[in-house]
Amino acid sequence: MLQMNRYEENLFIFQYGLVPKKIFVDNAMLTITDRYLPILTSMFMHGGFMHILGNMYFLFIFCDNIEDKLGHVKYFFIYLMFGLAAAMTQVIMFPDSVMPMVGASGAVAGVMGAYLIFFPKAKVKTLVIIIIFITVMDIPAVVFLLLWFGFQFLNGTGGGGGNVAWWANIGGFIAGLTYAVYFLRKKRAVKPAEPYTLN
Repeated sequence: MLQMNRYEENLFIFQYGLVPKKIFVDNAMLTITDRYLPILTSMFMHGGFMHILGNMYFLFIFCDNIEDKLGHVKYFFIYLMFGLAAAMTQVIMFPDSVMPMVGASGAVAGVMGAYLIFFPKAKVKTLVIIIIFITVMDIPAVVFLLLWFGFQFLNGTGGGGGNVAWWANIGGFIAGLTYAVYFLRKKRAVKPAEPYTLN
């Protein structure tokens, strides 16, 4: 198996992770691919095992219902759209940042936002820790997702967590909400009218 040393690993992350400043900086050495390809490739990179495990856990909880509702192909492209919205939110908020952003968290947040609209009455099995007491509880998805979003928003606006792209999560979640509302409105608009009958 090919092993990268620390320098090669950092170079790889800076090349394929999303560095907002690379998009705007005036540098003739940077090609269009250098500037914009990382918007896509960064979604498929992660900062470690726990990072990818966390994303997979949330996808496991929320993804299948959304995929069933949209269909496999449509879900794939909508997922990428959520990731794009997340990435651009982070870029807009921090255009001068040289910190590479990696991970699918923003796209996953989009799935969670859509879930809130599509399945507001669903319940989510959640690990709850109260001092030394640990249990699993069924929590309404609305409560779980709004608390999760509130946590992201508070950290994003309060400058919390240096290595977490809070605004990417916020942007992805809002993109998911927006798409789900649009999807439902469009579906209602094309719903066939009830047949007219004479009494």
